[in-house]
Amino acid sequence: MADTMQLPILPLVSDYLLHAARQRGSQVAMSLGDRRLTFGECDLEVKYLSQALMEMGVKQGDRVAMLCTPRPEFFLTFLAVSSIGAIWVGVNPRNSVEETEFVLGDCAPRVLISIVKFRDRDYTADLVRLTSEHPDLRVVTIGGEVPGSLPFGDLLEMGKSKDLSVPSGSRAQLTGREPALIVYTSGSTGKSKGALLSHYGLIHSYLGQLRHFGSAPMVDVCNLPINHIGCMDLCCMPLLSCGTIHFMEQFDPEGLLRLIEQERVTFLGQVPTMFQLIAESPRFQSANLSSLTTLTWSGSAMPASLIKAYRSRTKARMMVTYGLTEAIAAITYSASDADDDTLSTTIGKPDPLVDVRLVTSDGSLCDNGVEGEIQVRHDAGMLGYYNRPESTVEAFTPDGYLRTGDLAVVRPDGNLVLVGRLKDMFKSGGYNVYPREIELCLENHPCVALAAVVSVKDPVYQEVGHAFVIPKPGQSPTVDELKLWCREHLANYKIPKRIVIAEDLPKLPIGKVDKQALKRLAESS
Repeated sequence: MADTMQLPILPLVSDYLLHAARQRGSQVAMSLGDRRLTFGECDLEVKYLSQALMEMGVKQGDRVAMLCTPRPEFFLTFLAVSSIGAIWVGVNPRNSVEETEFVLGDCAPRVLISIVKFRDRDYTADLVRLTSEHPDLRVVTIGGEVPGSLPFGDLLEMGKSKDLSVPSGSRAQLTGREPALIVYTSGSTGKSKGALLSHYGLIHSYLGQLRHFGSAPMVDVCNLPINHIGCMDLCCMPLLSCGTIHFMEQFDPEGLLRLIEQERVTFLGQVPTMFQLIAESPRFQSANLSSLTTLTWSGSAMPASLIKAYRSRTKARMMVTYGLTEAIAAITYSASDADDDTLSTTIGKPDPLVDVRLVTSDGSLCDNGVEGEIQVRHDAGMLGYYNRPESTVEAFTPDGYLRTGDLAVVRPDGNLVLVGRLKDMFKSGGYNVYPREIELCLENHPCVALAAVVSVKDPVYQEVGHAFVIPKPGQSPTVDELKLWCREHLANYKIPKRIVIAEDLPKLPIGKVDKQALKRLAESS
């Protein structure tokens, strides 16, 4: 395991970049394809960016949003923004423009930094629309220009013209307890909430993960969306341990296997769907995986057969974890020598440094084998939900435990087994999906009167959505029309795998849609 006793505890996440630049300035800190940046080069870019952002008027507490793929510009910008006390907000490029509008409307950023194109999607029209609706928003573009925007290269040049020997006034006032970023989590009512996470929370959470995950310095691959808390895991842990991040802008099983071989990657953290697709790659059986020391996953269960497939290809320790955005890092871990049954059926044991309990509906503590909600208390969790004091209060118990909404039981050996969720959220390919958000989208279609969405098991994505739709009188929407509507208004992982147009839906005696009856119907079809 990593000797975190030798890793310094610094106030700000960005302080670790300066520390690494002083210790290992010529070492590669991050890469994307053929582009490689040393710690020394990264430290300079962060300083240039922070100076330029202050020149643009960004100050402590302001928000800077970023719509981007996993690439060096994303993490360097996060470090620059947070180093001056501003708050970074990640936006998923897969979002529809309406989803992006919601995030920008909620956090009201002073600056939006965005890619202009990625693969077959051009964001120019979206950016023009966003700037027209937010006239005070300054836009910086990566990989192209949009009318009225500032190219990212020019932003760097703006910072280079400043005297870096003059310390930032805002930087001198920071203690580390300030918020560093907002991570938006989908809401069960269709409204996302922004979890406000501090420097202190990130640092102490990821030092804790390093203690469990293994050898420092860590060399890993970051290919998760930048608005996902897992992306911060995959960037902050190598930074804190003076390791290396190899970015991939999108998931590519064969490319990932090549990267592991070429860069001698030591840590691979993915969701089970990704591990399955990697194992199905023709390259999997011949790839050199000898550099891997740790494989870890969370978000859903890993089938025992898949664990065996990796056992046959690598001697790396395998670990399952459980966590949530509001807690920042994992709060349970399997033992490094856990057997396949434990890895495939449990989420491990609570971290001894985190206060985890299981509570029944009446508030009493659970005995072994009794189902209860997982609740967690530690000082490195979220500060609260941005601009949502009532939601923040609801998220915690009166004695300060975070309510996870997940139900579990404790086995006699101390490992926890997830048995369900208090709410109907499900995970598809590692993403949180809330049926009500999809229902609201479908019900906004001019031909739809009512929609109900349930989850069903899927061999690749663990769970997918099935939608049942009742048309308005006299209307006859087609399934293809409704799927196109969803594609235009939702990220693609939220789009129901199947849509059924029905005359009526089963209902409970009180008149609500009977979701359990719908789930049985979906599973039998």
